[in-house]
Amino acid sequence: MAVAVGYLAWQLWLTIAAPQKIANFAGSSDKVNILVVLPFEPERFHVQLMQTYGRVSGTQEKSVEVRGVKRADLTTVARPYWVTRVEPLQPGG
Repeated sequence: MAVAVGYLAWQLWLTIAAPQKIANFAGSSDKVNILVVLPFEPERFHVQLMQTYGRVSGTQEKSVEVRGVKRADLTTVARPYWVTRVEPLQPGG
């Protein structure tokens, strides 16, 4: 029972914390280009997971560039505990 309560509390925390990780995205287009910032260098697993939301165009030191992500998916992208921040990808980035 304690494990189930702990798991549900963890899932609730992930859901509540996700919107706070998302930066302000200007414009009103349905799809945006994002930079997913991690506290460590992304590995294959992280890149493959981000590919489910858009087209991964590269990685930087501690981030993954993802293009064509639906605005509705931003909260889902930010939900994993290892995502520090989701911000707009700067032009030319």
